[in-house]
Amino acid sequence: MSATNQKIWPKMTSREEFRFLADLVLKRSGGDDTTVTLQDHHGGTTRFANNRIVQNVDTRRGTLTVSVAFGKRRGSASTTDFTAGSIQETVARAERIARVSPEDPEYLPPPAPQIFPARQTARPETAAAGPARRLEYANEAIGQCRIENLQAAGIVSSSVVSAGVAASNGLFAHEERTEARFSLTVQADDATGWSAAAHRSIDHLKIQERTLTAIDKAKRGRDVQELPPGPYRVILEPAAVAGLWSWMLWTLDAKSYEKGTSPFADRLGRRITDERLTLQNLPGHPDLLGTGFTQEGLPSEDALWIENGVLRQLAYDRFTARMQGVKRIATWEAPHLSASGPTALRTQDLIKQCDLAILVTNFWYIRTVNHTDLTLTGMTRDGTFLVENGQITSAVRNFRFHESPLRVFNQVEAVTEPAEAVTSETGKLLVPAMILRDFHFSSVTRF
Repeated sequence: MSATNQKIWPKMTSREEFRFLADLVLKRSGGDDTTVTLQDHHGGTTRFANNRIVQNVDTRRGTLTVSVAFGKRRGSASTTDFTAGSIQETVARAERIARVSPEDPEYLPPPAPQIFPARQTARPETAAAGPARRLEYANEAIGQCRIENLQAAGIVSSSVVSAGVAASNGLFAHEERTEARFSLTVQADDATGWSAAAHRSIDHLKIQERTLTAIDKAKRGRDVQELPPGPYRVILEPAAVAGLWSWMLWTLDAKSYEKGTSPFADRLGRRITDERLTLQNLPGHPDLLGTGFTQEGLPSEDALWIENGVLRQLAYDRFTARMQGVKRIATWEAPHLSASGPTALRTQDLIKQCDLAILVTNFWYIRTVNHTDLTLTGMTRDGTFLVENGQITSAVRNFRFHESPLRVFNQVEAVTEPAEAVTSETGKLLVPAMILRDFHFSSVTRF
């Protein structure tokens, strides 16, 4: 196809364009309350396996969702066609659905209008990155693995999103958000090594550094020994720490707390972890994926969740917050875990401190065993090693664990500075690597 005949995609939906679209909806809606949300996404993914590119796609999709309420009856409809006729039909569909829907006893009108914090959620280098740039990064990782006669599999992705929310009460918010991701699994015979990164800027993915880390773990994992299950002193790398802390966050909901079914029941204002640990939401941090507002139209602000081990916040939906008289709803889209007192710079510094320990790169397939005390189970993955006399001496066969983060994070011996942690189950956090003095591995896996 010649350049003159190529279809040129329109620019991302701007703030002014979204306001125009929202006004079209609000003028045509007959509901008591009307809310409009925008998700205009342009991005793509390059996938590779067995040292070959297997997919390199670029997509564009814009969605406008209209929610209309008559009293407590609410209906929603969406469209990918932003023409006036399609928008009018979408409003009509949302109204029809609302009129025949049962009343929602927890329905609330949209949040009041407010000024949202302006954040650097978009980076031009990521927005401009297309299939060619992603292909370049993927080939860089593949090339490093080919030099070592190892097999590489993974992804490089980049995207830009125009997000907005507007309501009939005057609420209005809009911002662009970019995100780039890199994930690599390196295979050496039966051993694997893994590394991942995510950032607003595609220039911050550190492809070479992450690739060399995954290669090193795969090569170290070739000679594996089997150790018996039981309690061990462990060194958890940031991804492993994040896997357990994510479950802490997911179970901090206020509804289960008020019902008495939460593992944190009656512990608000009391110590739940080591007193050195503090968990915050820092949406303005340059290395986290914070935003200016939530999908509901609430501001994303700094929040203190756990302070020196003491639980300070619960996760409220708007209805529960109103019932409990909570004025400010804390969010946790940009979690940052840190420790007071002396800290090491890197995981390697923690390894040097241990006469005997198990080093865990990552956990996967984490699931709940007992919700009342938050006992979890899962398996180690992508690099599990024996540490002796301050050095990694061999790989060990992967373990299954049964543990509660409420117990093990009261067993902290040493920590590093917060570092990037990205996994398929947790998104992105900044957390330290840690030495935990007592961690229970329940069995040895067969792979």
